[in-house]
Amino acid sequence: MIGPVSASDEAAMDRAIALAAAVRRSAAPNPWVGAVVVAPDGTRHEGATAPPGGPHAEAAALAAAGPRAAGATLYVTLEPCAHHGRTPPCADAVAAAGVTRVVTALEDPDPRVSGRGLAALRAAGVTVEVGLRAAEVTAQLRPYLTHRTTGRPWVVLKLAATLDGRTAAPDGTSRWITGEAARRDVHRLRAESDAVLVGAGTVRADDPALTVRDHPGPDPRRVVLGQAPPGARVHPAWELAGKPGEVLDELGRRGILQVLIEGGAATAHQFHAAGLVDRYVLHLAPALLGGDDGRPLFTGPGAATIAGAWRGRIVDVARLGDDLRVELEPAR
Repeated sequence: MIGPVSASDEAAMDRAIALAAAVRRSAAPNPWVGAVVVAPDGTRHEGATAPPGGPHAEAAALAAAGPRAAGATLYVTLEPCAHHGRTPPCADAVAAAGVTRVVTALEDPDPRVSGRGLAALRAAGVTVEVGLRAAEVTAQLRPYLTHRTTGRPWVVLKLAATLDGRTAAPDGTSRWITGEAARRDVHRLRAESDAVLVGAGTVRADDPALTVRDHPGPDPRRVVLGQAPPGARVHPAWELAGKPGEVLDELGRRGILQVLIEGGAATAHQFHAAGLVDRYVLHLAPALLGGDDGRPLFTGPGAATIAGAWRGRIVDVARLGDDLRVELEPAR
């Protein structure tokens, strides 16, 4: 476990976390990891996980440090790997470089690692400390950690509604409930996700492209629950069928770490009712349809009594132009 830490320890790990954040999308499906080597002379040398097939964060930082790695401290957001994959084991490289102390936030739950990297370092005489900034890195790596522990992606459900809880008018029109800032935020969510999923009914009704246009980052893999019409803008897409859990199992097998569910109301209800949503993102517009005949957030049976209402915890609230973004997680 982590022992006494200094302000310089905290600053180095904070820098490693920032490096990891910068490679969130390019590193997946590998974990996005940052590393900082602090040499005995006080110089810092940095690295972050490259796209699949490229060097891991530790290897990049060691390469930047060169001979200055001897006697250094390595700060890394996740346990160094100890197995041969696309690249050699990082734990071996760290020990061979002469690093004498490793500070990491988390043990890697991947069964190919899971403590083996830390054990290899200790066996090589390296001092190992675990736990610095663990909460921050757990939040940063939530999709990866979920995938490695459950085999399924982390599920984000995005909903947009008026303040009286309506996603569309009775005639089905819904453009635009929210403003430009909220729509840009949707593109951010897409850029951060490995896949975006909608029901076939949404494809037929709205013909969405589901691409990233207003935020830097690659387009996610597009997934349709059901069959998309030929010529729909969502193509090329994976067309999947089955219960929500089965769909998530299949996405996990295909290497999807985070999936964004965008609609429609029936699809949202399926995943919500099955208890499979990890994060709810609600964009709320300062608008009221003012009746009970507008389209609801969910289509399907809800709680029969108030005692059966789903209750979570609000983890973030932000202003997006005139709209609000409210983020919730299950109260686990």
